Amino acid sequence: MSPTSKSQQKAVHKYVKNNYDRINLMVYKGQREVIRNHAEKHGETLNGFVNRAIAELMEREGEPLPVHKKNENEE
Repeated sequence: MSPTSKSQQKAVHKYVKNNYDRINLMVYKGQREVIRNHAEKHGETLNGFVNRAIAELMEREGEPLPVHKKNENEE
């Protein structure tokens, strides 16, 4: 994998800032690794797993998250 240029880093940062909200999640010591390992065993990132868990629970509780529509520039 080639190193990322400063301009690429800046473009990614700008994209993330414009398209995502951040949530600071706290868990007890040691739980982060347990959760990360579980996610990886199922082919997900920690972030992807948390997002999916939230979406599935909200769906079950009758208040689904709005579907994210990808821009034409996204894969």
